Amino acid sequence: MALWREFGLQLRRALPRSSAREMCLAQSRRYVSHSATPWGTGEVANTYRRGLGLYKGVQSPSQAWKLARRSFSVSAQAAHGHITPPKPGEEINVTFIDKDGTEVKLQVAEGDNLLDIAQANDLEMEGACGGSCACSTCHVIVDEPDMFDKMEEPSDDENDMLDLAFGLTETSRLGCQVLMNKDLDGLVVRLPTMTRNLQASDFEQK
Repeated sequence: MALWREFGLQLRRALPRSSAREMCLAQSRRYVSHSATPWGTGEVANTYRRGLGLYKGVQSPSQAWKLARRSFSVSAQAAHGHITPPKPGEEINVTFIDKDGTEVKLQVAEGDNLLDIAQANDLEMEGACGGSCACSTCHVIVDEPDMFDKMEEPSDDENDMLDLAFGLTETSRLGCQVLMNKDLDGLVVRLPTMTRNLQASDFEQK
């Protein structure tokens, strides 16, 4: 620091007072011009601004950051296990037969899937993947073949996951992929005695 101070003093003595003043003003103008437009001017600067997706007139990184903060948004994630209460007169009946043989009769709304219905009513259906058709822990067995035939055909992804299910049957489906509708009124499904994601309750004596 002392070296630079000494250099400045010698430069000031060597130059006339007016020349030193003009040099300082020139440096100040150059600094102000650079700080006002930190990305420069011309086509390069315009391309840079377009690449960042910034608005016209942004002149500093702090302004760009404020604009980015304003435009940032997040979509609300649907809560797993949430179901819609059925409207009066539009109830659809579904019965779950639990692992111990207990029947649970429910009235649900059209469009809800079996996994969300089971979890909303504290039935033992895991759904380890969160209902994204990436596991077999919401495996259910449709009790009546005629009702099974009324369902939409399972997708290839669902069939792949069903191949991993414990106790697979000809009327097996993944609960997260079965959406309730009027044609499925009176549906009866059984929960398998075990799943591939083993739980302590799977080993309890019945």
